[in-house]
Amino acid sequence: MVKKKKLSRNAIIGYPAGIITGVTYGLNPLFGKPLMDNGASIDTILFYRYFFAVVLLGGFLLLTKQSFKVTAKQAGVLLVLGVLYTMSSTTLFEAYKYIASGLATTLVFLYPVLVAIIMVFLRVVPSWQVWLSIIATFIGVIIMTMGDAGQSAVDPMGVLLSIVSASVYALFIVIINRSKTISSISNSLLTFYALFTGVLIFLGKMLFHHTGMTEGIEGVAAWSNLVGLALLPTVVSTATLALATRNIGATKASVLGVFEPITAILVGTIVFGEALTANIVVGILISVVAITFMISATKR
Repeated sequence: MVKKKKLSRNAIIGYPAGIITGVTYGLNPLFGKPLMDNGASIDTILFYRYFFAVVLLGGFLLLTKQSFKVTAKQAGVLLVLGVLYTMSSTTLFEAYKYIASGLATTLVFLYPVLVAIIMVFLRVVPSWQVWLSIIATFIGVIIMTMGDAGQSAVDPMGVLLSIVSASVYALFIVIINRSKTISSISNSLLTFYALFTGVLIFLGKMLFHHTGMTEGIEGVAAWSNLVGLALLPTVVSTATLALATRNIGATKASVLGVFEPITAILVGTIVFGEALTANIVVGILISVVAITFMISATKR
């Protein structure tokens, strides 16, 4: 009689955490798009998203008695990371104006491939599996943006903004992994300062453009969306990613990120009635399989 192998404690914690990470990050459109449709500016939406997240993370750091202290050199790197994180969020939400929110969020999922491309410039030569995945991913993107018979192609501006968002986030990831200056800083503290930088940037932009602090944000539903945006795709996804990485490793945690585009596409189609053409489905499948293969084959 064959004994069934019991799941380890790490697996029981890590795999659900990894799934939660992908699902919660894929909920960006669910909370963000209604706010944009009601007239709230992207700067206002992201200011409150980051502000609420900073308050929640700051409270967590205080409760766990973690130090907020960083050196001047570390502060400089954290400032750069904060600017990149802010740019990634801004360009993603800008992309929602031009293309389906599910497709835009899916395109940001391409960041692992862009990380590999950036690493080429740092003289880290990819393996054949990575090159194959890069080629397949870009074929998938081309198919995604082509219109089906009788339908127009996807707006290239939305695609460009989504790819810029993914590229900036890829650079964010590369700096985190390569910088020895911030290697001793915890994930929670790093995220806190990245988001705090965003709060200052969005507040500055709102003041410069004379945007009202609550312009376009009216009623309980709007404020609930802002809290949801700060809590689920920001704080929860960050916390569960760290939990998954610690328990099952970065490779498996990254593969489970496939739930991000799946969730975003489902939200866009079911909640917002966004068109899901055959080309988009085929393109997404090719890209997602390519990225999953790349992460699994290289274990990076």
